[in-house]
Amino acid sequence: MTAPDSAPTLLTFGEAMTMFVAASSGELADVAHFQRRIAGADTNVAIGLARLGFPVGWMSRVGRDSFGTYLRRTLEAEGLDCRHLVDDPDHPTGLVFKARAEGGADPHVEYFRRGSAASHLSPADAAAVDFAALRHLHATGIPPALSASARALAEHVLERARDAGASISFDPNLRPGLWASEHEMCTTINALAARADWVLPGLAEGRRLTGLDTPHDIADFYLERGAQAVFIKLGPEGSYYRGSLGGREESFTVPGFDVAEVVDTVGAGDGFAVGAISALLDGRSPREAVRRGNLIGAQAVQVIGDMEGLPHRTRLVELEANLA
Repeated sequence: MTAPDSAPTLLTFGEAMTMFVAASSGELADVAHFQRRIAGADTNVAIGLARLGFPVGWMSRVGRDSFGTYLRRTLEAEGLDCRHLVDDPDHPTGLVFKARAEGGADPHVEYFRRGSAASHLSPADAAAVDFAALRHLHATGIPPALSASARALAEHVLERARDAGASISFDPNLRPGLWASEHEMCTTINALAARADWVLPGLAEGRRLTGLDTPHDIADFYLERGAQAVFIKLGPEGSYYRGSLGGREESFTVPGFDVAEVVDTVGAGDGFAVGAISALLDGRSPREAVRRGNLIGAQAVQVIGDMEGLPHRTRLVELEANLA
């Protein structure tokens, strides 16, 4: 964990929610028992990077309620620096309920986040961030979907991080139900992606955001707008890379890893992000970054929960050694 007197060199921000996962399969209306866990694409990546030994800071707001206390304790136990996590006395912590899917299907999820503490994030929440100490910022398309003030925060933080010379990764993490219109969603997300160095959309997301079909063309869309590299998640088929990291332009596809049983697909993309980002920060090549992303994404889908399958550094070393 980062020492209290030293600012974290990696920063993530967004909304963490208390999640209740159905203990049995079937419609949520018929489920009587749930397991409490933590949810949030941004926190999944933050936790994954912290487990790999990176000093990660988390910026958000939670309600001054038992769910907010649970989230703070869980995130701090995972090694996150929560100095920029605000206890909001006026707004509640967001909740999410997730069904237990079977046969590798995507589980049904219901959110209770309208008016949540995190939706009241604003640029003022970043006032105490030491951007000069920042090495890397990871952002997603979720905060700008929460509210106008949270969108202003996302724009502000990306601008400050870029001015400070930090590298920036951006995962669209589309949540269409939170946006007023398709046009507003695509315009806003693409503008934020244009401020990032590494853009990590899923194939379906890339098609929706750009109106283009192939991984090659989707990657070109973001490269032309300023990205250095684009990683496109292809699901079980693997991932596609196109970019100029390391001084030379290249593009390739790395196949995915076989998984005997897919238990829970939620968090697979976040696992990929953890793998790709950590590898690049470790000084690995783009191809090694894609392979690690595929590897951790495959780990994520084999357990119940959004972040429970993310490995610690010792386990990652073992997994990668077995691939050699």
